[in-house]
Amino acid sequence: MADNYPLDAPSPYPAAEIARAWQRERPGTPTDSIEIVTPLWRLAKLFADDRRRVLADAGVDPATLDLLSVLRRAGSPYELSTRELSRRTLVTAGAISQRVARAEESGLVTRRSAADGSRAVVVTLTKAGHDLVERTVDQVLTREADLVASLSPAARSQLAGQLQELLDEVAKVARKPS
Repeated sequence: MADNYPLDAPSPYPAAEIARAWQRERPGTPTDSIEIVTPLWRLAKLFADDRRRVLADAGVDPATLDLLSVLRRAGSPYELSTRELSRRTLVTAGAISQRVARAEESGLVTRRSAADGSRAVVVTLTKAGHDLVERTVDQVLTREADLVASLSPAARSQLAGQLQELLDEVAKVARKPS
């Protein structure tokens, strides 16, 4: 299934070749980021497409699994406010509301008003939702472990640290006006 974002299919052209072409065609154009950003976009596309296939085979969509996984990782009693769900999933309150409504309709979560009398809504994982997460998470994580298995444990650890460092710095800079 093609979604055209960010790339319909990974390009066969190495990022270094793309950078050289821009340097040739537009001398002085800043191309230092191409050999980092382009592979990251391509990897994100490949990982997302692969995860969608694994989840489709398991009968769950990525947004629903994200919601259920956040609740599962919260620990017993597997419940969070919609505000906390929004914070932990990095999606808007409106998107959380839609996800919760779909999951509730499917019997995967319940929702109720917070006991403190506020307007907060608390979402709780049901047994069916818990069972779905338990059945699916190993499939997803095993597949993703297979995808990075070509890297040694030390290389995975080093890359994870470097990616987190880059993510932290990009998050700071991306919030500032360009």
